[in-house]
Amino acid sequence: MTGVLSVESLTELPEPTDAERAVADTLPVGAAPDEAARVLDRVPMWFHTFALNPEHGLYTPGVARDHRYRVPFLPGSFAGQRVLDVGTFDGFYAFLAEHRGAARVVAVDNEQYVAWVKARWGVELEGGEGFRAIAELLGSRVEYVRGDALELVDTGDRFDVILCFGILHRIENPLGLLRLLGRLLAPGGRLLAETYGISDPGRGAEAIIEVHPPGGVYRGDDYVYWGFGAGGLGALATHAGFARVTIDTTPTIDGHPRILATLERRDD
Repeated sequence: MTGVLSVESLTELPEPTDAERAVADTLPVGAAPDEAARVLDRVPMWFHTFALNPEHGLYTPGVARDHRYRVPFLPGSFAGQRVLDVGTFDGFYAFLAEHRGAARVVAVDNEQYVAWVKARWGVELEGGEGFRAIAELLGSRVEYVRGDALELVDTGDRFDVILCFGILHRIENPLGLLRLLGRLLAPGGRLLAETYGISDPGRGAEAIIEVHPPGGVYRGDDYVYWGFGAGGLGALATHAGFARVTIDTTPTIDGHPRILATLERRDD
């Protein structure tokens, strides 16, 4: 997850900004107006903003805002690669990888966001309805796995690229997840991680991991546990067995620090 709009009710959501529309437009869904309208009526809450039909101004009202900083971080082409998207939610990045030529895309989510959405907005989700709606409109072949990434380890599946966006700061055991994802990478593969940063960027080189109190980052959101400095994330990745960590950028988005890093697996 990324920055989330702070509103008490989904009826208060403003229209997507021009910046969000620009990000959404990188994945043209191409739905007919009547199809787009049916999807908007059917799905009670959207996390991601999708360009259903830009010509008619039809976009999903995603609560996650300002993804512009992620776009330069993504490969321009996934041609021939096997991609895993961890914590996919509505699946924007999984579908984008497919759109950019990935040979195979697996999207995994344990759907714990159902409890988060209910607690924050009082909206009842089944889980996966946004993903299914977009997959249908796109005629997508992305494979959706409802469960934890742990369940993929024994399948023998290995991936050239793993996307882990907005997840590490929301799980109780980030070291365990990184170890697991390292096992899912093919030799020479890489993990693209984006997570919450630390409040003092001047201390980024230190091995710091901040602990946040419930609701301390986003009002009404008790599921942000950690903030990672560059040194802290690098040390964690080293413990998890990654051969190399590159800190790509540490932007501040709407007052919130973020960190994006590429973690590379050993070739053996």
